Amino acid sequence: MEKTDQQKIRLGLFIIIGSLFFLAAIYFVGNKQNLFGNTSNLKAVFGNVSGLQVGNNVRYAGMDIGTVKSIEMVNDTTINVSMAIEDKMLIHIKKDAIATIGSDGLVGNMIINIIPGKGNENAVIPGDIIQSYSKSSTDEMLKTLDVTNKNAALLTADLLKITHEINKGNGTVGVLLRDSLMAQDLKATMNYLKETTKGTTASVANLNKMIADLNQKDNVIGVLKDKEVASQMKTIITNLEKSSTEIDKVVTNLNATITNIKEGKGAINYLSNNPKLVQQIDSTITNVNKASIKLNEDLEALKHNFLFRGYFKKQAKEKAKQGK
Repeated sequence: MEKTDQQKIRLGLFIIIGSLFFLAAIYFVGNKQNLFGNTSNLKAVFGNVSGLQVGNNVRYAGMDIGTVKSIEMVNDTTINVSMAIEDKMLIHIKKDAIATIGSDGLVGNMIINIIPGKGNENAVIPGDIIQSYSKSSTDEMLKTLDVTNKNAALLTADLLKITHEINKGNGTVGVLLRDSLMAQDLKATMNYLKETTKGTTASVANLNKMIADLNQKDNVIGVLKDKEVASQMKTIITNLEKSSTEIDKVVTNLNATITNIKEGKGAINYLSNNPKLVQQIDSTITNVNKASIKLNEDLEALKHNFLFRGYFKKQAKEKAKQGK
């Protein structure tokens, strides 16, 4: 049975439309996988890829810039991940950038996020290995939460036990809660402490005021801070030390003199201990006074004698001239 022209046209249209859809799909997938653009290779090393697969997206600052090209396991702790990155984006990625593995949404595919660095490093070049950071996996977080829940359960049990004992009035806290007299004593003690604190604060304020006053120049300590006064004080102290040395010498000599007097040495001791000599000296002085009186009388008599009268008058005239 031959096909009609209408059926042939429909078949041709179907083939053409299908081919167009196929080409569009290939272009869309290739564009997503960077098959038709210029790309360069960057690498990162992880300890756990957390389900990452070849073809997953690579993002930088929230933008899709490439895909995962290959995943190679070196050993049980090292996995090399190769990424195909658009050439135009390499100038924006610095050498201190950090690659992390995350999920595209809550239940999306795994992706690699490249976090920009904070320094002023140079841009990466094709083939560079950038730093990586492995986040905790879901299993590890669940294990941590399980341990945390167990610890919380133990802590809750202990708290319930302590609360029960307190309600029964056991222990210090229970006694404090149930003993009204002790509560009053504690209240009075707190009041005393409050009053004491006020007094201490006032004392500290007064002490600070006294210290501030001592720093003023109108008191002794303030004056002593002056360099000139300090120099004068130093000079005075030096002079006092010298005077003290001289006084010590004088006292030493005086002690020696007193010692000699006590031991009977020297004229003073001889005079004080020999009464006959004192009487003789007293008699001699008395005779000297008498002789001086008689000598004065003789001189007066000579003044009136005619032989010496002219001489004494001449002496009187010369004294008068000198007095004028």
